This record gives sequence, structure tokens and C-alpha cells, in this order.
Amino acid sequence: MRIIFMGTPDFAVPALLSVAKAGHDIVAVYTQPPRPAGRGMAVRNSPVHQEAEALGLPVRVPESLRSPAEQKRFAALEADAAVVVAYGLILPEVVLNGTRHGVFNIHASLLPRWRGAAPINRAIMAGDAESGVSIMRVTQGLDEGPVCLMDRVAIGPDMTAGELHDALSILGADLMVEVLATLGEGKLHCVKQDGGLATYAAKLTNEETRIDWARPAQEVHNHIRGLSPYPGAWFELVQKGKTERVKVQGSTLEKGRGAPGQLLDDRLTVACADGAVRLTRVQRAGKKPMLADAFLRGVDLPVGSTLL
Repeated sequence: MRIIFMGTPDFAVPALLSVAKAGHDIVAVYTQPPRPAGRGMAVRNSPVHQEAEALGLPVRVPESLRSPAEQKRFAALEADAAVVVAYGLILPEVVLNGTRHGVFNIHASLLPRWRGAAPINRAIMAGDAESGVSIMRVTQGLDEGPVCLMDRVAIGPDMTAGELHDALSILGADLMVEVLATLGEGKLHCVKQDGGLATYAAKLTNEETRIDWARPAQEVHNHIRGLSPYPGAWFELVQKGKTERVKVQGSTLEKGRGAPGQLLDDRLTVACADGAVRLTRVQRAGKKPMLADAFLRGVDLPVGSTLL
């Protein structure tokens, strides 16, 4: 089929590659415009842009799809369907109706649970035992469209958002290829969501990234792994009168008792409201992530110290 692909970050790349490998004619790839990124803030093409160019596909980078001229360009592609994966722009109704069979989205949750911007992070932060991917026909409502295909992934006790992200990215690519094949055969059936069961995955904010050791250990652990590797949960470390922010990239539950934030041993086990968490991987400001023992060798942090 003639397919328009619309996506931007790393999460969308496997889907682009899979749709191309399945033999579909990708008539255009829409992605976010090049923007500053990295430490040097050099202007870079998005991951999807880079991969599309490597495949020799035509790339479009509109700032918006609201203008009549841009909508006309979209319709002129005469596509059978559009595939959307974390594109980052609102799709007006004229765009949603601008292909023969509609627009289909890879959403990283088991809809209607976790509609919205941060479904992967929110699932882990809430302590969900499973997540998954839903292939949805896009409508005007926020992630409210009928679901065409769904599959599940177990969330392990120490799984981070980054690990779940990678698993769902691959799963979503496979499911989208299956949906397009069924669509091409004229056999695709999509099921309306039960809006009464909907939960919302609000965008992450800076205010919620600080670790609160006064919460139960399980909640602290979920908070840490749900924000790893980005944006990263953090605590403050005071050394020689200076305060440093330290991000935590990995943790596991441990037994132990103490005042919230108290360091209980030489393995970076920290007391919470009940129980404790052991920090397995941390990142100091301006440095790469490191294992707990390497971190402890570089700081003056005796047992009994308090992490803020």
C-alpha cells in the first residue's frame, strides 16, 4: 500500500524499518524539524529523519499541519493510510481524513489505560504488572480511537522505563505491520474503547522527579525506575559544604530500617518510610552513569549519612 509515515524519536524507528521491509510504498516521511540537541546543542535531524534519509525516502518537516497549503500537500500524496508513532504534532481532522483508509497510531499502553503523553513512565510509576502496545485508529479525541490490535508485555520487578520503551518499540513495529497487512486484505476490525475505564498518563514535570524517601520503599523504587533513564529521579548530596544533585538510574528493593533517607550500609541501601531501596546505578552531575560501588569510592558518605 501507499503509506505516509509520521514519527520523530528513537521509539518510532523500528516501525519505520518494519513498514519499509514489509514492502509498502512509503510515499513520504513526516517528522519534527531539526533542532538543537546534545551537550553542544548542535542542530540535528530527528532519529526518524536520519533513518528515512538512509532508506532514500522523501522527508517532510513542517512546523504545523494546520495550514491549508500543508494539508493540500498531504492529500496530494494519495496514500492508502498513514502510520503515526510519537510524531509530536496535532493532526487536524482534514489530515485524519486525508488517506483512503485512515491514520493508525502505535500507542505504548493497554488502552484505555494510560491515554496521554507518558504511558511508559506512568505504568511503571504506578506499579503496573504489565504494559503493552495498542494499534489505534486515530480520531480527534486524545487516544480515544478504536483499537485494532493489542499485545502485552510483563513489567519485571526492576524493569526501568528505558527497558520497557525498547521492548514496546519492537512490539509496536511488529503489530503495525500485522495491522497494515489485515487492512490491505480488507479484513481489519477495530473495537471501540470503554471510556469509563480510561486513565491518563500526564506529561512528566520537573517538580515530581525528586525522590521522597518518606514514601514506602515500593513507591520509591517504582518512582526511580519509572523515570530511568530520562528525566531521572534524583536526590541531593552534600559534600564539603556543596550540594550536588545525583540522578538514580537503577534500584532494587531491600530489607532494612532507619530514618527516611538514611544510608544503611556500604552498598548504597537507603531507608524509606517502610523498608529500603538499594541504589544500583547512579549519575553525578556532568558524569556518565556508574555502579554504586564506583560512586561510593568517589564520595565521603559513611553509613548513617542522610541523603536529601
